[in-house]
Amino acid sequence: MSGIGPRALSMKADAAKILVSGVSVVDFVFQLDHFPDRGEKYRARDVATVGGGNAANAAVAAARLGGRVSLASRLGDDAVGDMILADIEREGVDCRLVKRFAGHRSPLSSIYVDGAGERQIVNFQDRDIPVDADWLTEQMPADLDATLADTRWGEGAIAAMRAARAMKIPGIIDAEAPIGDTEQAMQLATHVAFSAQGLRAYTGCGKLEDGLIAAAERLPGWLCVTDGENGVFIRENRATHHIGAFAVDPVDTLGAGDVWHGAFALRMGEGDREDDAVRFANAVAALKCTRFGGRRGTPGREETLAFLDDACPSGDRRRSDDTNGRP
Repeated sequence: MSGIGPRALSMKADAAKILVSGVSVVDFVFQLDHFPDRGEKYRARDVATVGGGNAANAAVAAARLGGRVSLASRLGDDAVGDMILADIEREGVDCRLVKRFAGHRSPLSSIYVDGAGERQIVNFQDRDIPVDADWLTEQMPADLDATLADTRWGEGAIAAMRAARAMKIPGIIDAEAPIGDTEQAMQLATHVAFSAQGLRAYTGCGKLEDGLIAAAERLPGWLCVTDGENGVFIRENRATHHIGAFAVDPVDTLGAGDVWHGAFALRMGEGDREDDAVRFANAVAALKCTRFGGRRGTPGREETLAFLDDACPSGDRRRSDDTNGRP
């Protein structure tokens, strides 16, 4: 990347410092054999009350993997907010940039996980909670190695990407649907990592590779789209290539995309190449999917590296554009 020099891990005496901006939630997760489809009583096989949210999950993942992580988020002054904050702080994430707003409610979700590990989510967010991020800009740390922002707080994402530009470090957007008011932040980002749903919502293209081409016409940075067990498609230098996922038996996919982004941001902050950072993030997400309980299943660094030594992803594919402009 222009303006971002690679930095070997051996050259850093301390861990990479990452700022993550966006939403923090508490998840009430119920494990069922099948998703409910009628208005009647159902019994869960297991239940977990865990922290969630795109940014919070990514922050916890980066911390477990060895990063020094600060989280910028907005919460109400309620008991739910107390639960969210306490859980994140227990993971070693610096929460001094989490702002509590009097008279407002914190986000929460009710989540069903079926026998195949797929999830169904009902989320509540206080639509009246202030969106202004001037306070974040004023308190922005000066010694960051990368920033990551989700699409749930547009003003916060803009502040994080502007900081990355000023520091000449990677600025990464977790582009999950709905994209909302994050277009300006995506224009400022060095890297935009879409979910499959996010890319389809952003471009209107059903085929992900076509969507990446369409997104590249609008966005100046490095682009990719994560597609679960189908791996990651990457768009750079007018060409598209693919990095395979790791085959696992999924138990719970909740938060897999979020921890992927946290792992990717950490490795970019450590000076890794994009393809290597993607493979590392793929391994983290795969391991998380083998355990019930959302982000509780996020692995640490040593476990991830051991998994990478032993596991074989599905085949990577590299294709260059031909004369008709298709990869």
